[in-house]
Amino acid sequence: MADPKVAQKMPYVQEVKPGKYAWCACGESSAQPLCDGSHKGTEFKPLIVEITEEKKAAWCGCKHTSNKPFCDGSHSKL
Repeated sequence: MADPKVAQKMPYVQEVKPGKYAWCACGESSAQPLCDGSHKGTEFKPLIVEITEEKKAAWCGCKHTSNKPFCDGSHSKL
């Protein structure tokens, strides 16, 4: 599998409301941290996550987290 593009070496911290979100796994989306369809034609697919309560989310920006789609600090090792 190809490596995803590092969108940024820090998380995208956002207030999120309950609902379904499509996290960009390829790193190419212009709507980071969410998918805009830029992965089409690649082996990447967005990760669909359901948020059940309003909260602050730290979405992974480097795309190398082992806690997808959320930041686990992996960007500090890149």
